[in-house]
Amino acid sequence: MNSREIIEKALNFEETDILPVDFGSTFITGISASIVSKLRNFYGLDNKDPVKIIEPLQLLGEIKEDLKKIIGTDCIEIWGKKNIFGFDNDIENPNWKEWELSDGTPVRVPAKFNIDHETNGGIYQYPEGDKSISPSGYMPKGGFYFDAIIRQKTIDDDKLNIEDNLEEFNSISDEDLEYFEKRVDFLYKNFDYAIVGTFGGKSFGDISLVPGTFLRDPKGIRDITEWYVSLIKRKNFISEIFNRQCEIALKNLEKIYHAILNKISVIYITGTDFGTQNGPFISKELYIELFKPFHKRINEWIHKNTKWKTFMHTCGGIAPLIEEFIDAGFDILNPMQFSAKGMDIIELKEKYGKKIVFWGGGVDTQKTLPFGTKDEVKEEVKNRIEILSKGGGFVFSSIHNVQAKTPIENVVAMIEVIKQFK
Repeated sequence: MNSREIIEKALNFEETDILPVDFGSTFITGISASIVSKLRNFYGLDNKDPVKIIEPLQLLGEIKEDLKKIIGTDCIEIWGKKNIFGFDNDIENPNWKEWELSDGTPVRVPAKFNIDHETNGGIYQYPEGDKSISPSGYMPKGGFYFDAIIRQKTIDDDKLNIEDNLEEFNSISDEDLEYFEKRVDFLYKNFDYAIVGTFGGKSFGDISLVPGTFLRDPKGIRDITEWYVSLIKRKNFISEIFNRQCEIALKNLEKIYHAILNKISVIYITGTDFGTQNGPFISKELYIELFKPFHKRINEWIHKNTKWKTFMHTCGGIAPLIEEFIDAGFDILNPMQFSAKGMDIIELKEKYGKKIVFWGGGVDTQKTLPFGTKDEVKEEVKNRIEILSKGGGFVFSSIHNVQAKTPIENVVAMIEVIKQFK
């Protein structure tokens, strides 16, 4: 049974003797570049070429084929060519340059990864790599992530324009379609991984995208606090943004499907967080009114016209909302943050384990993996696998990305347990 078949069985709630695993197929199942480099050193892999930064906001590292085999991952990614800062991040592009992370790890970054340093050691990042305009990202000295810089102008409610918050949701270009077609065809023919597609344009209200770090001059509602306030204060306005975004997304999905057909197994739909450490971020009523109708339209089109499974990411204690996510048509729920309030692993598996695939939840990246002992990591990983694998419907990954500064011996301990189930 190859990797694609293993993932397909998991997606269809079929139990196997081989654990389905994903590290690296999405922006939220990745590994920090510094950890990727340390893993390559630990396993004696060729590390003469520094690890590539394939997602510059969170500084995620490329997991090459040799490391994929060691980890046991069954998935491979197809992302858009432009990253969250709006410049080319095509992994096949030869124009990469050397850089160094705050812990001294040498890495390679895209050609337009153009930064400025503050006198205090902080770093500014620029949209499209253009230093002639205002920076859109900032990383403090010693940091491992960029934070969005809010560039919203003063809001005049009488002059709010729907189009301003639709600037980034455009009809997909022929160039991008050609790239998706060629890249997906290459991955499908040359590897037996399950392909996970992230094509953008469907993540209604994803707060990592709202500030427009990739836009030269973002207009509309771009302040994070103002956006959340607007879900109540300007509900009709936000709803119309989502409606227009949905119309664009559906047209783009049709074009993408005709380019790649059913060669991908999974499509990433949304990364909007609906949970906090202590419970849901919004009420069930607001989700049903403002988000669910658009989620449902997207999922229904995909299920009617393709064989793709739809992937939803939302952190936190979202147990009271899971039934609504299922009714909205999502096939996959990630990251299953069992450390959050109300997220009892046994209860959720029994209640929803045959209704929606749990993708993630394999180890806690806030406490156990970075701060536990090797034995504690092994115990938690083994326990999670045994509970969640029963009856299928589970793909192992950590709860969100493996973070920088995580002890490498703990990451290796996690991998050792994964190997026992492969």
